[in-house]
Amino acid sequence: MNKSKEVKKNAASDTTDGKIESTPDIFDRIMHIKPFSVFEKFYIKNKSVLLYLFFGGLTTFVSIFTFWLAEILIRTDIDVSILGNIYSVKVVLSNAISWICAVLFAFFTNRIWVFNSPTDNWKDFFKQMFAFFGGRFATFLLETAILVVFVSILDFNEMIMKVIAQIVVLVSNYIISKLIVFRKKVN
Repeated sequence: MNKSKEVKKNAASDTTDGKIESTPDIFDRIMHIKPFSVFEKFYIKNKSVLLYLFFGGLTTFVSIFTFWLAEILIRTDIDVSILGNIYSVKVVLSNAISWICAVLFAFFTNRIWVFNSPTDNWKDFFKQMFAFFGGRFATFLLETAILVVFVSILDFNEMIMKVIAQIVVLVSNYIISKLIVFRKKVN
């Protein structure tokens, strides 16, 4: 076997005892670099949590940035009175826009790197995506409730409450993803 075929073979997934072992991803390769290699054992043991925190941080940035951008771009605000309370439609709309952007980003990063959860066909892919979006929608409602209560009713600062809500959402989303959406199938 020549070198190029050997490299391609090593780059492909290997099968051992009927289980598919994935090739090292970019993060695994970074851990082999000299200054990072001292953390490699810790990384291997806690890979999904560490990558979830990393991509969760990026997702939080996407969410907060798009929320801020929507707050700037949406010029008018409509206040709606429900049961005697006044609610800001602008806050809810800005949050919906940020949610869509963040969930799209999170789905692909979680699927590919955090939980390494490929699917065999389109049906399974859309089933996984539906479960992910369903879980994220539940935490979107939680986040929206936090924002409505603390911003619209109690008049707290929008950005401070957005950051606090994001922490609650981050923890909730990990639990949902780990236990429901990307759980490993036991044969």
